[in-house]
Amino acid sequence: MKRVKQVVDQALDSGFYVILDIHHDSWQWADSMSTDHDKVLTRFNATWPQIATSFRNESAKLVFESINEPRFESADNTRKAELLNELNRSFHSIVRKSGGNNTKRLLILPTEVCTPDQRLMNNLATTIKSLRDPRLIATVHYYGYFPFSVNVAGTTRFDATVQKDLSQTFERIHDTFVAKNIPVVIGEYGLLGYDHGPGAVERGEMQKYFEAFGHTARTNKVTTVLWDNGAFFDRDKLRWKDAGMYGQIKSSWSTRSATASTDNVFVPKTGRVKDRTLTLNLNGATFKALKHGTAKLVNGKDYTLAGNRLTLKAAALTRLVGNRAHGVNATLQAEFSRGVPWRIQVITQETPVQSDTTGTTNAFRIPTQFRGDVLATMEATYADGGNAGPTSWTPYQQFNTAFAPDKATNSIRLTPAFLDAVKGDTRVKLTFHFWSGATTTYYVTKSGSTVTGSTS
Repeated sequence: MKRVKQVVDQALDSGFYVILDIHHDSWQWADSMSTDHDKVLTRFNATWPQIATSFRNESAKLVFESINEPRFESADNTRKAELLNELNRSFHSIVRKSGGNNTKRLLILPTEVCTPDQRLMNNLATTIKSLRDPRLIATVHYYGYFPFSVNVAGTTRFDATVQKDLSQTFERIHDTFVAKNIPVVIGEYGLLGYDHGPGAVERGEMQKYFEAFGHTARTNKVTTVLWDNGAFFDRDKLRWKDAGMYGQIKSSWSTRSATASTDNVFVPKTGRVKDRTLTLNLNGATFKALKHGTAKLVNGKDYTLAGNRLTLKAAALTRLVGNRAHGVNATLQAEFSRGVPWRIQVITQETPVQSDTTGTTNAFRIPTQFRGDVLATMEATYADGGNAGPTSWTPYQQFNTAFAPDKATNSIRLTPAFLDAVKGDTRVKLTFHFWSGATTTYYVTKSGSTVTGSTS
């Protein structure tokens, strides 16, 4: 408790707001409340008086949250609602009776698993209404439409389905709580794929998500908290790993930004370079300039703009790619009347080349010359058309958990989790999809712990 108080005080002294909860307790011991009710409730009711007493004189910038993502997985829906209601009500009573600033401190109450499902939010709204306390906040978490959030089932783009999930979720949150004068904090948001490693969600698609998320939260009057396990902020160097992405997140708190259909323009290694057209999503902004570094490109010569269609001219692209070395040859910035610029990478690529190899289920990598291209997703099927791999409901497996590109070693790794789920002595067809539109086909066969890979 002494250490927790030290960190809380450091944060408050630095001007932060702080949310203090019992966090992983939800699955470490509170989850068994349905089967060991009295023991869990006793522990919960012994924990919060200690916390409340230790922090009762802290400023109003310290907020308490009863419990994080409560589950009660062995109970049915009715019992789960009863258990969470019991914990939330007990938490509220303990804190309010502890005196000091806790008599009026803002308190946060979650839904089950902090999920913004309508039934769960209705249950929480009922609890909050029954407590008759105007200083209560509802909380849910939001990590986006799941297939997009982790890059599975071929959902690689911030498309209409992903956008609809976002807008409808916030509509439900607003109508259930905000419209009834119950404040809401999205206690965690982000993209789940980043818990498994970088690259799961392509940068431009991720930027569109954060732009729309910030706008949607702001217009629905919902406060948000970015969850970061280290993917965004470098805690050793004390800086944002991608300053441009942070700029987009911050900008969305106050205004909209324009985006585009893609942030990557691919140019072939050989042959004639052609015009490339991007569709701009202006979001109420107007186009101002297209720059390469500090130099403005010339409208009519280097590019044309017709409505929301931005066309990069072949002559300009030819100049920008130079000798067409594989990879990013130039980075452009499309600037608009408001918000952050949109980055456009001009990339030279050829269809990736793979080669035969052998390995084990614990260590198998497909030799891959990426040749400037970027992996988007992978399909895995058996000869009979059935889906292969742990994600059996779709042929498109999950990025970074079933497969992962590694440009440093010129390979694509198939994970033990993927290979363990593959049938033995049965050939699996892998189709790799790259962001340029190129595809490659590869075959793997598992025999015991040995894996053989071939291009044909």
